[in-house]
Amino acid sequence: MSYQVFARKYRPKTFEDVLGQDHVVRTLRNAITQNRLAHAYLFVGPRGTGKTSTSRIFAKALNCTGGPRVDFDPDEDVCVEIAEGRSLDVTEIDGASNNSVDDIRALREGVNYAPARGQFRIYYIDEVHMLTTNAFNALLKTLEEPPAHVKFIFATTEAHKILPTILSRCQRFDLRKIPAPMIAKHLLHIADLERVELEPLAAHAIAAGADGGMRDAQSMLDQLVAFCGSRIAEQDVLDVFGFTSHQSIGGLCGAILSGRSAEALDRVCQEAEQGRDLTRLLTDLIFHLRNLMVHQVDPEIAMRDMPPETAAMLSEQAAQISREKLLLLIDQFAEVESTMKWALNKRLYLEVGIIRATQLLGESTLSDVILALRGSLEGAAGLPVGGGGAVGARGPVEVPVRKVETAEAPVKMGSMADAVRAAVGAGRGVPVVPASVPVAAVEKKEPVIEPVKEVERPEVAVRVPDAALWEQIRGEFSRRMPMQGAFAAEAVFLRAEGRTVVIGFPESQATASQSLMRPAAKASLERVAMEVSGQDLVFRAEVRADLVPVPLPEATAGQVRVEVPVAVPEVKVEVAVATPEAVMAEFMDDPLIREALKVFEATVVGGK
Repeated sequence: MSYQVFARKYRPKTFEDVLGQDHVVRTLRNAITQNRLAHAYLFVGPRGTGKTSTSRIFAKALNCTGGPRVDFDPDEDVCVEIAEGRSLDVTEIDGASNNSVDDIRALREGVNYAPARGQFRIYYIDEVHMLTTNAFNALLKTLEEPPAHVKFIFATTEAHKILPTILSRCQRFDLRKIPAPMIAKHLLHIADLERVELEPLAAHAIAAGADGGMRDAQSMLDQLVAFCGSRIAEQDVLDVFGFTSHQSIGGLCGAILSGRSAEALDRVCQEAEQGRDLTRLLTDLIFHLRNLMVHQVDPEIAMRDMPPETAAMLSEQAAQISREKLLLLIDQFAEVESTMKWALNKRLYLEVGIIRATQLLGESTLSDVILALRGSLEGAAGLPVGGGGAVGARGPVEVPVRKVETAEAPVKMGSMADAVRAAVGAGRGVPVVPASVPVAAVEKKEPVIEPVKEVERPEVAVRVPDAALWEQIRGEFSRRMPMQGAFAAEAVFLRAEGRTVVIGFPESQATASQSLMRPAAKASLERVAMEVSGQDLVFRAEVRADLVPVPLPEATAGQVRVEVPVAVPEVKVEVAVATPEAVMAEFMDDPLIREALKVFEATVVGGK
């Protein structure tokens, strides 16, 4: 008999043999038991996770003797024929090579025939996403309303390429990647059956390299048996497939955390000379940093299903770095990983990333500064100094604080506290005392408070706001600020509501109302009103349809005559027309204009 590879020899035969897909197995078993069988199923998942094996097991359960039933015998003739792909009632189609409309038409003609032996005609299409759009459309009607004796089972790794009209007609099952500990355990079981001595660390290395695919792991084990014989060690796995051991990744991470750049670069050099994939090396390093972060949050989760040697190293390194800097390291290496994917010289980018990481750990973050200051103050007050970073803590550390009356005790600070206190003191005028110099006493001085001199204002008689007062305010405002005064000239006094003066504008002067009520112009108007009336007035503008502007009469040179169109005694106000020089002077006096000229280093050029 010819040799049969492990991936075929140890293919699952029953529902109990399927590993890592309990949610799929349970649903299929319940559907068979309750007789709730759909006419089309879609299995989606990465390679090697059991899509074809699960489909064949489901077909066995449907067409077995006395079926459909869950507890079928995998060794009976019908089930053996299905497993070997020679059953007349189960047709397996490769969607990559049979993806035309003619192939689907042949399938549509075959569904009309009754099954030869079992209860159903089952069509299994692998990589169904490879069918053309026309082929999918030709399958739609048959897929939606097939004969009662027909079942469709589809499998794909790329469900997003399948038409939504096909997806809506199927029950979808997503198969997940199989956990590495489960793969390693199954590999040890196969090695025991094959009488091969497989080290547990070697099994874990194979499982990690398989990336969730059981078929890939079995193929790798088959290759290792051919390479090593009856005994397989972890180093054999690393040499054959170019993987990096957990100890090597941990040693590289330890060198980075300790700031030993030379040792870290030497480890990278050794891995490169041994032909390791540097991109995979960086990916494993990032995953190791992720394990450190998870260990700081919950050590039990991080060390679950992990070899004892790796778990001890993980616990030791997690205590060497704060969570904040660990996140910075992960971000740093993630950026390097995205760059390495398109780089020709991957080693260069990896080495530069390692050097930057060691420099990053030597920099002081804001948390370090705060902790150093808190430690120096607690040391000066005789309080216990708080922890530095709360590595691995589940929450913030509560530090008792009491009021310090004097500072007669000597201040004991570390190097970080000295540097921080010196920097803060130099910038704020605080006396700087290093840790090596004892402090006898710090004299406590009370701040000297000088009385504030009141600004003398000229006495102004307080007046009730009315039309006459508004005209006086407007005249003074126009004299000081001719540009804004032109907007105020369009307004008339309407009423006074306490200290609020309501002025009105005709509808044709709505723009003037908006301009006068801008914050800067309004503030200037209220400041002038304060000086004229002796009280703090607030102005509000209303635009009304009953206010009609009166045409301006002819004016003498340099004067304009304005008549107020309201039911009050007519008041005639003479307003001086602003000269161009006055307008330019007011424009240049604006603080915003001066700041803009300063920022842009510009000058104002007059025009006609």
